[in-house]
Amino acid sequence: MAFSMISIGSPLRRIFAVVLRHWYLLRGSVPRLLEMAYWPIIQMVTWGFLTQYLMDQSSVLAQAGGLLLGGVLLWDVLFRGNLGFSLSFFEELWSRNLGHLFVTPLRPGELVVALMVMSLIRTLVGVVPACLLAIVFYAFNIFDMGLAFVACFANLLVMGWVIGLVVSAVVLRFGLGAESMAWVLTFAFWPVSGIYYPIAVLPAPLQAVAQALPSAHVFEGMREVMLTGAFPSAHFWAATGLNALYLSLALALFLAMFRIARRRGLLLGQGE
Repeated sequence: MAFSMISIGSPLRRIFAVVLRHWYLLRGSVPRLLEMAYWPIIQMVTWGFLTQYLMDQSSVLAQAGGLLLGGVLLWDVLFRGNLGFSLSFFEELWSRNLGHLFVTPLRPGELVVALMVMSLIRTLVGVVPACLLAIVFYAFNIFDMGLAFVACFANLLVMGWVIGLVVSAVVLRFGLGAESMAWVLTFAFWPVSGIYYPIAVLPAPLQAVAQALPSAHVFEGMREVMLTGAFPSAHFWAATGLNALYLSLALALFLAMFRIARRRGLLLGQGE
């Protein structure tokens, strides 16, 4: 119904058509839906029991018992945001559908927006069940962060899109042999994002690297909210500004690689 109300020549209609295609893929595959929720839940359960144990051993951790669980749940937003974008793009390559898409009036920028929408859907499917189970199992409600949670979620999701754009650009240019970057590149940021510890514990050179990462500001902000209750304005604006810069650069890279791939006929040659 909503699709028919959008005019035929509208970019929104083309974006919605791509989103609808991937939604049908997800809806028709229960294993895919379960896989998206499985790993966030496994991580939450594992770290949740570890957190409960440490809380019994340390009065310091007892005061901030949600830090580990909060880090786990928010890290999955970044990880799932990237995979949601990258895997949706890979679906088009695996099925050799990318060339068919661009026989239509669909533009590269519209495809990117559609992949971002699918990334949001995949991330919500994966992370929300884990957040709800954390309430049931450990009485930890990450939604109590309020507006700060929305800010953290949005910034980590956008950083996931940045990684997804870079990975997709590299795969578009060099082929599916580079698809493992979707996992490798994300975890390269793990040690310097301060997920489970403040970035102040890092060596000075790595602290400089962390200051340039939106994820580090998000997790520093998460700890500030949980320990003081104050909204982390400085970290929020730092993460937002860095994301705006990196998203612009990543989009420019993707579009440049797309133009090269189209000139060289790579859009039709990719596939399993």
